[in-house]
Amino acid sequence: MEKLMMNLKYRLCSRDGMEMVQVAILIAIAVFIGLIFKDKIGKFINDVFGELFRSDF
Repeated sequence: MEKLMMNLKYRLCSRDGMEMVQVAILIAIAVFIGLIFKDKIGKFINDVFGELFRSDF
């Protein structure tokens, strides 16, 4: 029984580790894409907020 509990605990811990790796990879991809399209994203945000500030709502 003790061996079964240790095996189960190991599997749960390794699954959490894999989820953290997946999150880290997704964050790295998001940062990489952000760096590639930095100018376009900045222009888009400036255009959107510029239109909002100019409007009378």
